[in-house]
Amino acid sequence: MTRYLRLSGLEPFTLTPDIPFVNIGERTNVTGSARFRKLIVNRDYAAALEVARDQVENGAQIIDINMDEGLIDSKSAMVEFLNLLAAEPDIARVPVMIDSSKWEVIEAGLKCVQGKPVVNSISLKEGEATFRHQAGLCLAYGAAVVVMAFDEDGQADSFARKTEICARAYRILVEEVGFPPEDIIFDPNIFAVATGIEEHNNYGVDFLQATRWIRQNLPHAHVSGGVSNLSFSFRGNDPVREAMHAVFLYHAIQAGMDMGIVNAGQLAVYDQIDPELRDACEDVVLNRRADATDRLLDLAERFKGGAREEKQRDLAWRDWPVEKRLEHALVNGITEFIEEDTEAARQMAERPLHVIEGPLMAGMNVVGDLFGAGKMFLPQVVKSARVMKQAVAVLLPYMDAEKLANGGEGRQTAGKVLMATVKGDVHDIGKNIVGVVLACNNYEIIDLGVMVPPQKILEVARAEKVDVIGLSGLITPSLDEMVHLASEMQREGFTIPLLIGGATTSKVHTAVKIAPRYAGPAVYVLDASRAVGVVSALLSPAQQGPFVEALRAEYRDVADRHERNERAKQRLPLAQARANALQLEWQGYDVPAPRFLGARVIDDWDLTEIARYIDWTPFFQTWELKGSYPKILDDPAQGEAARALFADAQAMVQRIIAERWFGPRAVVGFWPANAVGEDIRLFADETRAEPLATLHTLRQQHAKREGRPNVALADFVAPEGSARDYVGGFVVTAGPEEAEIAARFDRANDNYAAILVKALADRFAEAMAEMLHQRVRRELWGYAPDEAFAPDELVGEPYRGIRPAPGYPAQPDHTEKRTLFRLLDAEAATGVTLTESMAMWPGSSVSGLYIGHPDAYYFGVAKVERDQVADYARRKGMELDEAERWLAPILNYVPAPTTALAAE
Repeated sequence: MTRYLRLSGLEPFTLTPDIPFVNIGERTNVTGSARFRKLIVNRDYAAALEVARDQVENGAQIIDINMDEGLIDSKSAMVEFLNLLAAEPDIARVPVMIDSSKWEVIEAGLKCVQGKPVVNSISLKEGEATFRHQAGLCLAYGAAVVVMAFDEDGQADSFARKTEICARAYRILVEEVGFPPEDIIFDPNIFAVATGIEEHNNYGVDFLQATRWIRQNLPHAHVSGGVSNLSFSFRGNDPVREAMHAVFLYHAIQAGMDMGIVNAGQLAVYDQIDPELRDACEDVVLNRRADATDRLLDLAERFKGGAREEKQRDLAWRDWPVEKRLEHALVNGITEFIEEDTEAARQMAERPLHVIEGPLMAGMNVVGDLFGAGKMFLPQVVKSARVMKQAVAVLLPYMDAEKLANGGEGRQTAGKVLMATVKGDVHDIGKNIVGVVLACNNYEIIDLGVMVPPQKILEVARAEKVDVIGLSGLITPSLDEMVHLASEMQREGFTIPLLIGGATTSKVHTAVKIAPRYAGPAVYVLDASRAVGVVSALLSPAQQGPFVEALRAEYRDVADRHERNERAKQRLPLAQARANALQLEWQGYDVPAPRFLGARVIDDWDLTEIARYIDWTPFFQTWELKGSYPKILDDPAQGEAARALFADAQAMVQRIIAERWFGPRAVVGFWPANAVGEDIRLFADETRAEPLATLHTLRQQHAKREGRPNVALADFVAPEGSARDYVGGFVVTAGPEEAEIAARFDRANDNYAAILVKALADRFAEAMAEMLHQRVRRELWGYAPDEAFAPDELVGEPYRGIRPAPGYPAQPDHTEKRTLFRLLDAEAATGVTLTESMAMWPGSSVSGLYIGHPDAYYFGVAKVERDQVADYARRKGMELDEAERWLAPILNYVPAPTTALAAE
């Protein structure tokens, strides 16, 4: 008996052998089309219908409709769009694929669609009982089904898993549910290839083999898939993506894939693809050679139409002398042949040490020169360092054996640098980057890690006879730790240079508070690109004297100007600042109550969804690439480095998602709240009888222009007795896993990947904070239920409300985190802990408050006077000296000089 898949819109559609492939239009899917998503979010259904019409006109025989977007009500959007589509005969003539990860959305669509649709999708991921139930309802509604190769253990990524799951699902559907086998469409999961991750290389082959097996062993069933997933690594390069899709479909259709979700208007013709590009795509899709990804990556740049020069990937450089091969590998960050070439160089050298001091350092000198000239950028330099580390790892066993045999001398380095993130601070990405750049320039690096107490720093410095100490810190309490360490170095008689770096550090702070406490050179280093020049000058017998003399003169001038500026700035007494507080209109103010009071754990995190909310601009800043995303990708100077870095980041993001590297956790809470002066009192319930806790805020004291208020965060919360108000709080973390993953990369001599995963963990945490705030505004507190901003629009903060964080400009006191963490029971809920300096561990964590007033905005408290610090300490029940210590960065006070250096 011949059994065909029969579907219908206004017109019937029968999949006969005469139809080799069914194009399922993908552009009416909010997760696959940014344009369609924006139209739906903005409720521009007329334009959204035009997208569907274009798909049909371009040859789509079925249109896939998906409304799964966090900013919209997916269920109502699906129903409304399908009802509108039904009134458009030129669109409604084709069958519809109702696509959603939420069963309630699928069922709502089934109730209003006409004809015989396809449901995309059902699977075994929630077990057999749920699978049978949903399959039975699809059968009752008369729909065909897409069955994902997904079970209780996750998505199938290998041939064995794909076929095992599909066979099990087929048996249940046909033998138990009574589903017509011709109405079953399997999706064995098309995953991205050419990601740079070896485990992904065979994903194309696994899909093709599974397709062939399904068509041979599961009678009458069909095979489909989302083809665009294949080329995820080449987003932004449409010609290459289209070529990859055409090549993949050519082989997949031969294997038995008879339908697929594609952009029907953008499919290249297989025979018309440039032969060189087609061969490279086939090498990748069919996993025909080990270097297929690298070859396609380099070839892709030509077809993208960019003006940059192609790197030599024709392997002609493999015929060069070994010294030039090593240089080429270092400059271009190529690890593929480094072990082979390093071994060849060792066999030619008298001693293994000579390979490091000779061709490897010569190559790194070229890297250093290019970096210094602005012809290479930091991500490229870190890749060069990865090549260097892997080369040295080849030589180390021979060097160790030589030392044991005859007491051979060690390698001559340019100097020994000890680096540490100070006590209480957990952030080390910037420090690690500086260490890599210095190592590239032949400096030996001793990295003590994070949260390092001062005594350990000094003990190791003395024992290892280091030439330089480098300190890093991100949070403001780290500034005091650096001052303390400088004083300890002075007390213990050190004279070696002290480098200061990190996000909160500055030349002014170094000149005013650190340099006066240490007679040796204390130098602020702005970023990694300056580190080599500074260390080189400090350790050069010829340059050190003039460099230090000029530095001290500069710092004296900086300190003098700072003091003059501070004295010249007019600040108001606290009473006068309070009299100029922000006055909001509270009469008639009505904010909805949150959906719950107290704390609640949020555990329904999807890494794929989090990734959509990443703000990429700070990611590039971490790597010292200046500019905003996406413009930086086309920057004339930095564009090439930015694009390469972004491609690496995207590949790692895919791996983070696929392998679940991170375990996102969060807790959120809401409490009735009212302001009393600069205090915000929180209550356990709506009776507001007894305060549950008090949040303390600080008020700006600098003189303002006429009409400008002196603001405190408490001004944005309804004063006691005026109106009902609420305040929320949250803690989110990407999880502690990134630390071990980064360590694993470090152990493999891949510091580029180690830094990359830490930078991405930070981005995931910030994206979680953005996602959660959106959910708070729309659902959990619900004061903006109709907000409809896409993830990329949230970067400009166009929404109502703010989420200020303790330790940041609007509330510089880090100790306020203690109150927040206690209210949320954050450590038990998320695993995030506070260090003694109030840094959050894991470092990829974010915390803060939620304030919902429509006129609330971010601001900086800036410098305050002693009268406010004393009042603040009294309100908090804190000793004055402790309050001064925590608020030292904003206290208008310059300590008296304490060293001979300051007296000069």
